Amino acid sequence: MYKRIMLPALLLLLLGGCSKVTKENYDKIESGMSYDEVVKLIGKPEGCSETLGISSCQWKNDGAVIDIKFISDQVTFTSAKGLK
Repeated sequence: MYKRIMLPALLLLLLGGCSKVTKENYDKIESGMSYDEVVKLIGKPEGCSETLGISSCQWKNDGAVIDIKFISDQVTFTSAKGLK
């Protein structure tokens, strides 16, 4: 009985603690990458907004933040703070 409860709980804990918002992954982001390529690398953003054809997306985890601006579905500007 406990095994049925413990295994899913352990998997959720492990998956939840594996953030892709890291310095290592941020350094892999390059100008010209598509939105889909970035999502494959660091996961879905917390949110995005669009103004005048520029999409601004943000990824967060434990005080770490990655901001990326996309024009025509391509990375044009990146910034980050608090990455480990």
